[in-house]
Amino acid sequence: MDLSVTLKGQTHDLKLKNPVLTASGTFGYGVEFAPYGDLAALGGIVVKGLSLKPREGNPCPRIVETTAGMLNAVGLQNDGVEVFCRDKLPHLPWRETPIIANMYATSPAEFGELAARLDGEEGVAALEVNVSCPNVKEGGVLFGQDPKLAAAVTAAVRKGAPRKHVMVKLSPNVTDIALMARSVEDAGADSVSCINTLLGMAVGGLSGPAIKPVALRCVWQAAQAVKIPVVGMGGIVSAEDALEFILVGAAAVQVGTANFMRPDSAFALAAELPAACERLGARSPAELRGALRMD
Repeated sequence: MDLSVTLKGQTHDLKLKNPVLTASGTFGYGVEFAPYGDLAALGGIVVKGLSLKPREGNPCPRIVETTAGMLNAVGLQNDGVEVFCRDKLPHLPWRETPIIANMYATSPAEFGELAARLDGEEGVAALEVNVSCPNVKEGGVLFGQDPKLAAAVTAAVRKGAPRKHVMVKLSPNVTDIALMARSVEDAGADSVSCINTLLGMAVGGLSGPAIKPVALRCVWQAAQAVKIPVVGMGGIVSAEDALEFILVGAAAVQVGTANFMRPDSAFALAAELPAACERLGARSPAELRGALRMD
């Protein structure tokens, strides 16, 4: 069965051997999960959010289990882009599997600077732009809640990284996710991924199976609104879950919270996908993409 997917961007395409990627913040830098499966068997590896300088993140406790999910407020702890490029990236199978660098910054200019640093890294195939970040110069408003700010970040990353596929990760904490998707598409995004965590209380963002219905709705709305590919995530724990996202229009999916439940989840899902397609009478996931009709 042909599981390959090409995310056809406006500037750069991203070719995947299968539609299963990992979600940023749930798979470390990738190397930590090598004992649990073949990293090269995944469609892509999205590493934890990178910033220009190292970040300590939030104090503990910062992860709490909930019914059918989890709350997290890790605070984007990371070693910084230089340590990643020097010490982590060389140990990833970037020649066989696309490595996608998730990016965190606090201003469009800083996003552009970080993008420019990663643009020269041969082992980085794409950039995922986390617009669920506070714009410190605008009083802390989140980039992903203002279409003009999201577009400004996207344009800065596009300018800073002309050689990379640019994926923008959208937040569900907005009135109109379709508007946000169109704004970053118009600013030069090659694809969008959705959704980031839902705003929660007690600790932070809510993820896991509990948010899947919301995530499916957001992916459906984004896929109807833009011509660029949509990558779906939010509560995926099985191959059937992944195919639901593909049915509503996703070209690929990311596995996130499930990695905390079982560290081999992404590997198992990729292996189970062909059989799941066969049970639905499909010869590939691509046959099912966008097949849901709401008429």
